[in-house]
Amino acid sequence: MSDAFEDEELFEHHRIICDAGQEPYRVDKFLMDRLPNVTRNKVQQGIKDGFVKVNGNEVKPNYKVHPNDEIVVALPEPPRETELLPEDIPLNIMYEDEDVLIVNKAPGMVVHPAYNNWSGTLVNALVHHFQQLPTMKDNEGRPGLVHRIDKDTSGLLVIAKTETAMSSLAKQFFDHSIERTYYALVWGVPKEQEGTINVNLGRSEKDRRVTVAIEDGSRGRTAITHYKVLKDLRYVSLIKCNLETGRTHQIRAHLKYLGHPLFNDATYGGNVLLKGTQFSKYKSFVDNAFKLIPRQALHAKSLGFVHPKTGKEVQFESELPEDFVNVLEKWEHYVKYE
Repeated sequence: MSDAFEDEELFEHHRIICDAGQEPYRVDKFLMDRLPNVTRNKVQQGIKDGFVKVNGNEVKPNYKVHPNDEIVVALPEPPRETELLPEDIPLNIMYEDEDVLIVNKAPGMVVHPAYNNWSGTLVNALVHHFQQLPTMKDNEGRPGLVHRIDKDTSGLLVIAKTETAMSSLAKQFFDHSIERTYYALVWGVPKEQEGTINVNLGRSEKDRRVTVAIEDGSRGRTAITHYKVLKDLRYVSLIKCNLETGRTHQIRAHLKYLGHPLFNDATYGGNVLLKGTQFSKYKSFVDNAFKLIPRQALHAKSLGFVHPKTGKEVQFESELPEDFVNVLEKWEHYVKYE
């Protein structure tokens, strides 16, 4: 997989920059010449489905590429670097029909195989689950992963069980029409009780594993997060976030930019005491709170989309996991009785 900036909605398979001397050439033929093991029909269908963009815009198969054009091919499933082996890993299935599966992912579970995590992932569990299902027309044993959340983020994911469902859901993510609500416990309390963070995000030039806010918009991609404070606990606050876009680590990076990193988010500086006194009793309390939730306090709470078959809007809700509930109750008790 390219190490270029990666969105949650789709997996970037290829990013190609045309040469400065590139002559006008149909984009479907251009990609056929550049990509391994693809047919013209597959390329054309991908273009028609909106999974190929040139300079950030959807194009038609007959679009003529030009010098320095940036062509991105992004598809619903991750590039296969190894065979996906079925593993009998328990799944918390919230809903299932012939077309979609809604899973409530536990914290600590990696979504798909990648470097250092080739097994024990949600995808391995899905391969096993799909094998146990009755006739699975169009699925061909493929787990239809359309989006993903971080290993240590808990919450809802929608899985496509047919090619039609995968294409429909992926397009909805691509068009930012999916409703996604997250609950986050953050350090401090934002000055505004609700607002919108509209600041570009991109990979850090110092550490590619980290996403950073780029206030001047000189690089990175548009990222929009709407937030609302649900509970003011003086030292921390419970915040509801709705994503308009779905960039990698979007909520984590945006809330850090706002000055309120997620509680116990080691990557974004939330795993140290950022608000309150330095008295030993309080420091001990915070250390114990960190132990209750040994990860960033972020949960994908709800998910809404248009059902690929019925065309009706559907909505799914999940409860906060035990570790999140425990640390929230601990802070509520501390603020009430300190």
